[in-house]
Amino acid sequence: MAKIKAASFDDRMTLVEHLDELRSRLIICAVALVIASVFCFWQNHLLLDIANGPLPDDVEPLTFSPSEPFMTTLTLVLYSAVLLTLPILLYQAYAFILPALTPGERKVIFPVLLMVPLLFIAGVVFAYFVVVPAAIKFLLNFNDDQFNIQIRAREYYSFFSLSLISVGILFQIPIGILAVTRLGIVTPDQLAKNRRYAILIIAVLAMLLPGTDPITMLISMLPLILLFEFSLVVARVLGRPRQSDERDLAPAEPPAESTG
Repeated sequence: MAKIKAASFDDRMTLVEHLDELRSRLIICAVALVIASVFCFWQNHLLLDIANGPLPDDVEPLTFSPSEPFMTTLTLVLYSAVLLTLPILLYQAYAFILPALTPGERKVIFPVLLMVPLLFIAGVVFAYFVVVPAAIKFLLNFNDDQFNIQIRAREYYSFFSLSLISVGILFQIPIGILAVTRLGIVTPDQLAKNRRYAILIIAVLAMLLPGTDPITMLISMLPLILLFEFSLVVARVLGRPRQSDERDLAPAEPPAESTG
């Protein structure tokens, strides 16, 4: 495996070197996932207890085949491993694209990227304590006098894991807003004028959550809209990049050709 080092904007790497670096970083991500998976499998009973937390006390997930308990547990372990290793995966992705960023762009992007794991964790916590319980309560009580409602383990744990991951990703909205405003692509005022389109996009994203019903959709939309408004306030406070940063962000002009 090639030695990995932080490349600078002025470094010139061949295609083979880029591919070699990509392979090395993918190996690091794979090793991190394997280690996290082993740990999560060791604690699979704890993970199952955590995942069953949003369910009513008298409801227990069902399985219908001899292999289903093992395969369902393994699926939950893999989802949990992704959640645990997300900071490492994000860092490796950032480090790989680092050579393409100018010094000014790094000053803008790096502080913003530090918020990624914090917002993701906040989204996962919100989904676990608010979104998933609300969805379970609504779905299990909808026409419950007309159906013999049971919960299959495989479907429930997939729904549970994907809901946490999806809401955690949706909580990255402030990252995108701060990045595009600090890079000077758009201004906070432009985003504010098009607020109705942003709310529409948030509604569509909330609707695409796995197993989302109207009630859960509205519950998911509320914090996302608040995050959007908070991001506009922070973007206005930070303002546009300083002149020194703008010089760093601007592409270098080619040297003038001599006429002599």
